Amino acid sequence: MSRDSNYDHHISIFSPQGRLYQMEYAFKAASSASGLTGIALRGKDTCVVVTQRKVPDRLVVPSSVSHVFNITSKIGCLATGMIADCHSAIQRARYEAADFEFKYGYSIPPAVLAKRMADIAQVNTQSASMRPLAVVMMIVGVDEEKGPQVLKVDPAGHFLPFKGTASGAKEQEATNVLEKRVESIPE
Repeated sequence: MSRDSNYDHHISIFSPQGRLYQMEYAFKAASSASGLTGIALRGKDTCVVVTQRKVPDRLVVPSSVSHVFNITSKIGCLATGMIADCHSAIQRARYEAADFEFKYGYSIPPAVLAKRMADIAQVNTQSASMRPLAVVMMIVGVDEEKGPQVLKVDPAGHFLPFKGTASGAKEQEATNVLEKRVESIPE
């Protein structure tokens, strides 16, 4: 039996090597659970997301299977990972967007929504009563001040803006292709 075997039972206990195994499990599940690969790109005046549609069973209605969601009328999200966690994260994002608009009287900017979702994901890494959601969210939208934005939020609570990014099963391969073409992506 491994020395590290007792360190993966709780989210907030570090192993002697300084690892949080529950976070590693969440990242692995987020990248491989759905078997999908998603790509998000930002253009000069628009942004786009592309993914696959894999229907898990022949009896499932194909139009009901999607990993692309509307958060608001101006913000969308491509979520890869465990589908139940995706739905939970999307519901929370919609709540946060509606709450922001109710409080402040205007639509939430995509970067603010991404920061809020990252903060919520990070809180899940601190408490033993919650587990991190196995979902990577790529939030896309057009901000009135900053223009089109693509932001990626991971299970640990990191969020960063991108010109182009990928997530899912073939994330590394898609990222390599995007890196080769980064010069052709406008600022």
